[in-house]
Amino acid sequence: PARFRISPCRPLPDAHALAAATRSSPPPLPRALSHYYRRPPQALRGICRLTSPRPARATLHAASAELEAGARSRRHRPPFPAPPDLSSSTAAAIGGWELGPDRGAAHVSAVAGEEARMASAAPQQLGGLGGSVNGSAAATPLHGPAAPAGANGADGYDSDGSYNFAPPTPSTLSMSIPPELAGAIPLIDRFQVEGFLKAMQKQIQSSGKRGFFIKKSVGPQVREKFTLEDMLCFQKDPIPTSLLKVPNDLVSRSIKLFHVILKYMGVDSPAIISLEERIELVAKLYKHTLKRSELRDELFAQISKQTRNNPDRSWLIRAWELMYLCASSMPPSKDIGAYLSEYVHYIAHGATTDSDVRVLALNTLNALKRSVKAGPRVAIPAREEIEALLTSRKLTTIVFFLDETFEEITYDMATTVADAVEELAGIIKLSVYSSFSLFECRKIVNGSKSSEVGNEEYIGLDDNKYIGDLLSEFKSAKDRNKGEILHCKLVFKKRLFRESDEAVTDPMFVQLSYVQLQHDYILGNYPVGRDDAAQLTALQILVEIGFIDNPESCVEWISLLERFLPRQVAITRAKRDWELDIISRYQLMEHLSKDDARNQFLRILRTLPYGNSVFFSVRKIDDPIGLLPGRIILGINKRGVHFFRPVPKEYLHSAELRDIMQFGSSNTAVFFKMRVAGVLHIFQFETKQGEEICVALQTHINDVMLRRYSKARSGSATSTVSQNDVSQADKPPNAEMYDKRVQELSKVVDESQKKADQLRDELQRKTQQEREMQEELEGLKDTLQSERHIIKEVTSERDRLKSLCDEKESSLQVW
Repeated sequence: PARFRISPCRPLPDAHALAAATRSSPPPLPRALSHYYRRPPQALRGICRLTSPRPARATLHAASAELEAGARSRRHRPPFPAPPDLSSSTAAAIGGWELGPDRGAAHVSAVAGEEARMASAAPQQLGGLGGSVNGSAAATPLHGPAAPAGANGADGYDSDGSYNFAPPTPSTLSMSIPPELAGAIPLIDRFQVEGFLKAMQKQIQSSGKRGFFIKKSVGPQVREKFTLEDMLCFQKDPIPTSLLKVPNDLVSRSIKLFHVILKYMGVDSPAIISLEERIELVAKLYKHTLKRSELRDELFAQISKQTRNNPDRSWLIRAWELMYLCASSMPPSKDIGAYLSEYVHYIAHGATTDSDVRVLALNTLNALKRSVKAGPRVAIPAREEIEALLTSRKLTTIVFFLDETFEEITYDMATTVADAVEELAGIIKLSVYSSFSLFECRKIVNGSKSSEVGNEEYIGLDDNKYIGDLLSEFKSAKDRNKGEILHCKLVFKKRLFRESDEAVTDPMFVQLSYVQLQHDYILGNYPVGRDDAAQLTALQILVEIGFIDNPESCVEWISLLERFLPRQVAITRAKRDWELDIISRYQLMEHLSKDDARNQFLRILRTLPYGNSVFFSVRKIDDPIGLLPGRIILGINKRGVHFFRPVPKEYLHSAELRDIMQFGSSNTAVFFKMRVAGVLHIFQFETKQGEEICVALQTHINDVMLRRYSKARSGSATSTVSQNDVSQADKPPNAEMYDKRVQELSKVVDESQKKADQLRDELQRKTQQEREMQEELEGLKDTLQSERHIIKEVTSERDRLKSLCDEKESSLQVW
């Protein structure tokens, strides 16, 4: 049966005033009318709503009597058919009220002329009604807003012209709220349900509309109060205030956000919105919400509202598409994020969810996980990023290596540095990449310094930084440096060299380590003597071109000498002397392969006190002993911190790890409290890479502590085992190498586990596809069987007709 909503078509006189004027109590209402007015039928309760104070009982009685008399004399007709459980006279008596199917269906209302006549006739009829005046409050009960719930009928049904609102509690909400909104129970204080209701009622009264929510109901329900579920339902009309409790200065902006959402969904405009318009609308949402967490929460609450009970599939898909776009670039706050993740998860895994909606919900869930971890975008996503996400395609950018080779990677609005590193490691087949990351390389080129080597600045990037933000920063930096040419690019290299790297045998890992050490050596970061310099240059040439009998005849020989010999070392003696020395050393390497030469180069640099260091350029702030120049290069490795003069490159001092008592950093500086000549001093340096310096130093300290712990553990184990034990004979002689190998194998196991999980997911997907194809095949078999049966019936019918024709023909021949 249809459910109805009751709302007054006109105000009626107050029963108290009319009763006082006649000095008599109004007579009781007819039984059917009294039941219909005071206590709605069970099928109508919770969905009926009265939007003005109750009409006085005497007035209804007069109206009923007047209309019944008019119907008998056939001068008047009831304004609408009576409901099944009401008599025609009772229906006529409530002709001044409006009944219609719930949720925006066509309403039936009294004729305007009939209403006007009723309004004038009711007081006259009332004046002729007699009765004793008892002054009882029960005879004419109060129906104003101050009347307590249940005062009339004790059923909690409030007919004062609005939804009855009572502040809910988590215990009451958990019993009545739908499962998809269960995550909103702890957030009831964040939503302004009562304030939204009041503002919405004012908007309805001013516009003359009768309803604003789209709700799905299954079976008869008792819904007598306006709840959070009501507010978080789709609506076509603009909202009068925010859904969440936000500062007053953000309320108007929250309302504008909902206008943009309606326009993006196509609710406001019948025409199809073009891709360009959608991009502009999304960019507008980013512009207003990216920097304000309160507006981000409000935006997600509004979009989730438009995805609930949405009657139009195209609107629903657009709403989920917008949710995906917003979740890809900015997260909600922690509490709203918890509710939103639970809601999206429920929809994504719902049994009755539309297939397209499920795909968008799953994408939204993944985007939420990434954005919650990485935080909001720093810059507003570029137009091409929004378009790429809308059209399900990827953008591309270039990542360089230190040897000037490069690879192309894909990215979208939500791609972070960690995602790019993982993708690049897969492209170049690098299995162990935990110590690698992306760096921002900045190089200023102006005139004569354009060919100068070594004026690059490498800035480590946080794993959670967005690739889109980096590219936007590159563009902005180029625009700011008008007088100089600033080259910005992404570079893939190691964050630091660890002692466990020596046990890694992955060819790509070794090659990248060699390229980075070679790059630092050529820049002069490893000051060495003449003999080591000649040996290292010969090894690099062997790695580059292999061994040839007459190297001087090689066209590239001179260029290779200049390329692989550091400039500040080359000026220490004549060019011909260097050439002869390097050739003699090169000719002694006939038995070495390229891999052997590479490993020997790495081994020589590793044995230096400052070998396998990562380098940072800093400025001195405080030097208590006056040991250091104004600009310094810091090198950090497993032995400690090393100080170099940049021009000319000169080794100055080292502080071992055991001499560093304390260290720390800020956004613009780093300090070390370390022992120099037995006395503690605090050194401070200006740098934007203070956090990277501290992380590298702490990592090496952790490695030392782990190594000591491993030695102590292996020593205690050795003391308890007999030297003649067979298992002891199989134990590696070097416990450190064993621990390193275990660590690397653990990493390999983790990578293998990830791959196994991916393969398992792929297998499940294939199995699902196979199951669907099997079901489709069974359906086709059934169809084929039915077709064969039909063919068989048609064939038998044909044979029957043919035999009948033969009989007729034979009969004709007889005649």
